[in-house]
Amino acid sequence: MMGEMEFEKPIVQLRKKIEELVRVSEKAEVDISEEIKNLKNRLGRLEDEIYANLKPWDRVQIARHPSRPTTLDYISFLFTDFFECHGDRYFGDDAAFVGGIATYKGLPVTVIGHQRGKDTKENIRRNFGMPHPEGYRKALRLMKQAEKFKRPIICFIDTKGAYPGKSAEERGQSEAIAKNLFEMAGLKVPIICIVIGEGGSGGALALGVGDQICMLENSIYSVISPEGAATILWKDSSRSKQAAESMKITAPDLKELSVIDEIITEVKGGAHRNVEEQASYIDQGIFRALKKLLAKDSLTLVNERYEKFKKIGQDGTPKVYSNMK
Repeated sequence: MMGEMEFEKPIVQLRKKIEELVRVSEKAEVDISEEIKNLKNRLGRLEDEIYANLKPWDRVQIARHPSRPTTLDYISFLFTDFFECHGDRYFGDDAAFVGGIATYKGLPVTVIGHQRGKDTKENIRRNFGMPHPEGYRKALRLMKQAEKFKRPIICFIDTKGAYPGKSAEERGQSEAIAKNLFEMAGLKVPIICIVIGEGGSGGALALGVGDQICMLENSIYSVISPEGAATILWKDSSRSKQAAESMKITAPDLKELSVIDEIITEVKGGAHRNVEEQASYIDQGIFRALKKLLAKDSLTLVNERYEKFKKIGQDGTPKVYSNMK
């Protein structure tokens, strides 16, 4: 199976065995349909068992899967009349961000998201989904425009982090991220943020100040990568699995810590298995959030957003790092 992950090996091996038996049954005169049926049932049970008991490192692998759907994939299924806007009006455009105006079930909205590439050429053009300052300034320009015209904002978060290169620092990377955090906190329109893959550090948080924070079931959201944390804590990046468990970066952990508001169901095996089905689950989450948020006035939205982020970390957060020894 193309793009198989380490924890999926038992599933892949059993699936290959079934395929082999099917080929044999087609060539030979022996009837082994009953055996094939039993193996398929066994495969279904095995998949249910493995995907229902994913460890944090397993979810990291799924979140980083090269075929995992991107912002543009979801836009094509969720919205109509998408018109992409370019440039920050200061320096230039950043292909690591896509954003523009669209229609969601007849409602005008602004859609913004990180954008990775699907192959090497596109990844180079989009800088592997790691934005420069002009990307964050483009996103903020579109958010301010949305506020002016009273359009809800929907953000898709999917980045390893902001680009840490010299060129980005020269153009004010930290300031651009900080300004997004500051401005998003006070926007007077509903903001829905959805982590669809890897939400890394300030590069992700610069799109993450919203009224409703959602995560796909197998996405991750963290201040640093597990490899980076392992290198800093233990001077050993091979302990990244241990770091992933200690950092509490998965959707179930972050929901328990009240960092996010909702976990969006994911297709069994990962969103890359069926993009259209996954988009339907996201659609349900967006619809629920908008129905709730559009009923509130702008002052209530801003005040509740402030209180929401103020409460994060007040309930037992020190316990998170207790096993990092």
